[in-house]
Amino acid sequence: MRGGARVAVVGGGLAGVAAALRCADAGLTVTLLESRARLGGVAGSFTRSVQADSEAGELAVDTGQHVLLRCCTAYRDLVARLGAADLILLQERLDIPVLAPGAAPARLRRTGLPAPLHLGAALLRYRHLSVADRFRLARAALALGRVDRTDPETDARSFGDWLAAHGQGPRAVDALWDLVGIATLNARAGEASLALAATVFQLGLLTDAAAGDIGWATAPLGAIHDDAARRALAAAGVEVRRSAKVRALVQDGTDPDGRWRVLVGTTDGEEELVTDRIVSAVPPGPAERLLPAGALPLPEGWAARLGSTPIVNVHVVYDRRVLDSPFAAGVGTPVQWVFDRTAQSGAAAVYGPRAQYLAVSLSAADDLARLPAAALRERFLPALGALLPAAREAVVLESFVTREPHATFRGAPGQAAFRPGPRTARPGLYVAGAWTDTGWPATMEGAVRSGEAAAAALLADRADLPAEVAA
Repeated sequence: MRGGARVAVVGGGLAGVAAALRCADAGLTVTLLESRARLGGVAGSFTRSVQADSEAGELAVDTGQHVLLRCCTAYRDLVARLGAADLILLQERLDIPVLAPGAAPARLRRTGLPAPLHLGAALLRYRHLSVADRFRLARAALALGRVDRTDPETDARSFGDWLAAHGQGPRAVDALWDLVGIATLNARAGEASLALAATVFQLGLLTDAAAGDIGWATAPLGAIHDDAARRALAAAGVEVRRSAKVRALVQDGTDPDGRWRVLVGTTDGEEELVTDRIVSAVPPGPAERLLPAGALPLPEGWAARLGSTPIVNVHVVYDRRVLDSPFAAGVGTPVQWVFDRTAQSGAAAVYGPRAQYLAVSLSAADDLARLPAAALRERFLPALGALLPAAREAVVLESFVTREPHATFRGAPGQAAFRPGPRTARPGLYVAGAWTDTGWPATMEGAVRSGEAAAAALLADRADLPAEVAA
């Protein structure tokens, strides 16, 4: 038995994969249990059967339009550990095309100067704000860089209130602060914790000039977070069991070694897995239902109080190219961000070489999550036409909608009180997930950091492990 200890990791998202690899690399015997048929959690992919020109084909569709920043070091290290670093592309320098209906495009592009001067020229030329607003914005950015994001009072305050107190009116919030904040926080400024917002802007834009350079997957996310992950886990000796829904975690108080029983529902019925340690890497709602009472120092109903926020994606395939960049942000439009997914999805093989597949990503989508797909198409197809002149003449070959009703925890003021660390009150039980106390908002980086933290705590607490493993 590897390392004399068995570990069950419940949940095959990024947090679970990171925890499983860290434990396996330390020589432990690891079983990863995932209720879905695939790994990757909310950062995964699926195939959509389509009919085009009387020919059937399959389109690879990501469950969300996930990007990373150069400062997302834990996630980038995990991708490298999976052997998939060649499937990630990073900008040489931050460059965001910003589109508005009836206006010339603007660009938020950094220079080679050190932070925070690297964005000065872009902000001073930012055509979506008045000259006076641009100067006020620069002063607010410098002030945000000085906010203590670890202070509980910072978390208790909304980002919107702070912006208003620093001279940022609705136009500046819409045209700049929410342009970045909604996509990273999954919350509008008025509903976001100042601590989380300060984390995003300080780490991504205000401290290191290169930190905010944007990266994205050049293949479907499932190729990285599922296919490559399963190969890496197998090579590390991790047993991966998919379509295995964990129903209960039970610790036998009479067992001198404190072993746990994991009750697992499978396609063949129910079975029991006996293990020494557990890392629970599932979302807040399932975690509250699954963890034994009193395991976390949180009040009953904590998952609902932490809350969740949906993300909606409107997918459109045009008969020709209408967007000339990998992505763009929108101002003065319901379109928040739009991504070119043509190459990653295999759209050319289905619709022909001239077709372009775009995905409109809509975060903080509480007002959109329950709208019918037809209503979303009626709203966003004209909006795309208003932003992209070529789309007005193009033919829409197909459009569809995907939704993640509980994409992230709700990053509202006070969120930190419901985000525990990796250890629980039950010996041998640890928690991970982007919703735990990572210091980050609900991002892929936060998820990976949480898995690493849970595994590190588990290894540090194993008194019977060799010293070189527990270190």
